[in-house]
This record gives sequence, C-alpha cells and structure tokens, in this order.
Amino acid sequence: MNVERAVDPYDWGALLRLLQNSFAYMDGRIDPPTSLHKMDEVKLAKISKKSEIWVIHKGREPIATVNLVPKSGFLYLGKLAISPDYQGKGLARVLVNHACMRAALLGLSQVQLEVRIELTENHRVFAGLGFRKIAEGSHPGFEKITEITMAKDVSGENT
Repeated sequence: MNVERAVDPYDWGALLRLLQNSFAYMDGRIDPPTSLHKMDEVKLAKISKKSEIWVIHKGREPIATVNLVPKSGFLYLGKLAISPDYQGKGLARVLVNHACMRAALLGLSQVQLEVRIELTENHRVFAGLGFRKIAEGSHPGFEKITEITMAKDVSGENT
C-alpha cells in the first residue's frame, strides 16, 4: 500500500469524512468529546501546512490516514483513522511503520501518541504495534485522567 502525503490541492472534504466516520464510535464514550466535532475542511487544510498528513487511498478515496507532528525528541502521531470498511486489514500497522520511518528520517528516537482512557481496545491495538504506556494526563478543565500517552522507540527501520 502506498502512503502519500496530503497537500493542496487535496479533497479535504473526503479526508474529513474519513476521520468523522472512523471516530464516530467514540461519540458518547469519551469525555471530553473528540476535537473532530470542531473540524472543517479549512481547518484540516491549515493543519496540513503545519504537520504531515499521510493518507492511504483506494482509487481516489482516502481509506486510512495519520497526522504526524515533529516535536522535541519525538514524532507525535495523531488522528490515526481507518475507514470502518478497512479496519482489521493491517492498515494501522502500515501507518505506524510509516511514522517510525519518518521519525528515523527526521532524527527522532521515538513516536508518541495519546489515547483516550475509555478506549481500552485502542490501548491494546497500540500495545500490539509496539507502543508502551509512559504517562497519564487530563484535558484542560478535567481532574480525572482522560488520556494516556504511549511511546514506541524507533530503531531506524520499519518494525
């Protein structure tokens, strides 16, 4: 599968629909709600200029995506989304491997991500992809733990 960077001109509406459809199962399960409820095509295009949005397509339709943001010492992996029709087919592994490759190319030693505390199935998926829990955190205005941070060390090769 080819992983391609989304840059203008791009069908941001199709990518937004992929994200919304992939994250819909979280509605009513996570608190606070996903930031995708405030996302639109213009914001998504702006994000693409400040970070790396990578996409897997089937034909012209995006079926999987991830947002990568270089930070000090690590590459942040956010908004990993797989179309419900393509979940369980190894696309998350393809995108995580791509993130590890990008981190190595950027000279970063780790890929980190945040997972909502309620989404224990996602904790297991990311653990199966080589991530380990390194921290817990709370969203602004919350005293309870709302997310965990997970990390995967990068060796310079796809794992």
